[in-house]
Amino acid sequence: MADGGRRRAFIGSFTAAGGPGVIMAAVDTADGSLAVLGGVNGVPDPSYLALAPDGGTLYAVSETADGAVAAYRVTGEAPEPVGRPVPVGSGPTHLSVFGGHLLTADYGSGSVSVVPLRPDGTLEGPISAVLRHTGSGPHTPRQQGPHAHHVQPDPSGRWAVSVDLGTDSVRVCTLSDGRLELHREVALRPGSGPRHLAFHPDGDRAYVVNELSPSVTACRWNAADGTLKPLTETHVLPDAPDGDAYPSGIVVSPDGRFVWTAVRGEDVLCVLAVEGEGLRLVGTVPCGGHWPRALTESDGYLYVANERSGDVTWFRLDPETGLPRRVGSVRVPAASCVVVG
Repeated sequence: MADGGRRRAFIGSFTAAGGPGVIMAAVDTADGSLAVLGGVNGVPDPSYLALAPDGGTLYAVSETADGAVAAYRVTGEAPEPVGRPVPVGSGPTHLSVFGGHLLTADYGSGSVSVVPLRPDGTLEGPISAVLRHTGSGPHTPRQQGPHAHHVQPDPSGRWAVSVDLGTDSVRVCTLSDGRLELHREVALRPGSGPRHLAFHPDGDRAYVVNELSPSVTACRWNAADGTLKPLTETHVLPDAPDGDAYPSGIVVSPDGRFVWTAVRGEDVLCVLAVEGEGLRLVGTVPCGGHWPRALTESDGYLYVANERSGDVTWFRLDPETGLPRRVGSVRVPAASCVVVG
């Protein structure tokens, strides 16, 4: 928490499209507004960011053909690179901290890489292991091979869960001595193209947003034995045919009542109500820009990174209906993600 009741937000961007790299912004807790403090162009195309548990170190993937991760200290007014970037798989699109390691989902190479972390949060490197996905799907050309798109620990901290768009599946893994071992692979509907996953705060459900078919798959999660069971699939845009709309990120409300996802192409935010083991579409609102690539929730506000319009827009969330109301925006060329901490 910064002085004066202000928090911090960290925004990634595609430098190849004119983005500034990684920037830090102050979050005014009174109205949710962002004010840019400073930034750094440390690695090319830092498309996704993650904070260390103590909030003092920020990690970024470099979504390039070579692929790398970088670390930054964020205790000042701007991100400060720490050490050298560590090579990972090709085209990493997501990362998370798990068991003293950094995990990256490598879209291009269809793998998950493991990077050891030092006790102070800096990258130890090189990678200690790579778990390569196998398989394909019916959608041509997006599913000719595996494309790991997301990886994160489950709420219990026992399992690493990776989502693969190319194989229409979710993999549950264990991490031991710096190596990932596949526990089980869970199949989703062929051609759905799963992209990201978010757990319910109760820890017994998970929601997978599908990119190739605008829908969300609700699943039952059992942390005791690491099982994920798909239950229902809810279309977020019933009138939009596959191929015209591309869902991106997914967020579950802290109270577990709502799920939000963003849809590129249609450029809307979708609000779904949690009802038993499924979801019900409540409605959609404009995302405030063009091509909403990622979103996050913090203290009753929803922050959306609109890549092609080059801005981060924030919305006040109605606690009763879950519907977002646009409040403001800040200019960030080629914005790719936003993290609040």
